[in-house]
Amino acid sequence: MLRIEIDGGPPTTERMAAGLLANYGHFTAMQVRARRVKGLDLHLRRLDQANRELYGTGLAGGHVRALVAHALGDVRDAAVRVVVFGVGDPSVLVAVRPPTTPPATPQRLVSVAYTRPLPHVKHLGGFGQIHHGKRAVQAGYDDALLTTSDGVVVEGAIANIGFFDHDGGVVWPRADWLHGITMQLLERELPARREVVRSADVGRYRGAFLANSIGLVGVSRIDDVEYPVDDPALDRVRAAYDAIPDDPVE
Repeated sequence: MLRIEIDGGPPTTERMAAGLLANYGHFTAMQVRARRVKGLDLHLRRLDQANRELYGTGLAGGHVRALVAHALGDVRDAAVRVVVFGVGDPSVLVAVRPPTTPPATPQRLVSVAYTRPLPHVKHLGGFGQIHHGKRAVQAGYDDALLTTSDGVVVEGAIANIGFFDHDGGVVWPRADWLHGITMQLLERELPARREVVRSADVGRYRGAFLANSIGLVGVSRIDDVEYPVDDPALDRVRAAYDAIPDDPVE
């Protein structure tokens, strides 16, 4: 960890304990490169909308940008998490860590019947996701694929999942997921469709990939279904994502 600030100041024990004990709030996670962020407007909108829903008041984007810039100091590349926490009057925590890159190898996923509460909000309290992710690793996979109790694919434990049809087109599952920032950015750039995807039918797709704030990574396996990982369709999605302009933090 490089740095943590709460409301622009030092993270005292009392303030950190208040957030830990409350376990209530929301957050966004972003990758900063040269003090710029892809989809910064979407991150700020996410925070504002979640704040209105959980606390009944907006969260000004200019205020968040100032807090992030202050916490970064002279750091140019970082993984930044903005956490709004507290039961009553919320505080804003900014955590600055070394930059993160996507996994170097395609991911193997195992289906788990679990859906997050209030899924459209990126909220605190990800016990279920972490638990199922750890269990997936223990079973020889890289992560979990969350599904409904009747087998409808929702999302990865920490990422949206996209599929490729046999023409190379992108298919997003139609379900109650978190509308991730990277997914939103790709929707701006690439034609895609949404359809109900069932875990029993993932073998009818040409391939799959995961998308989150860290970036994109291919999926080589879901349960007993294996996908090719050197697919030109994935290269096309990566190229579209890499071409998206970023926005200055300050």
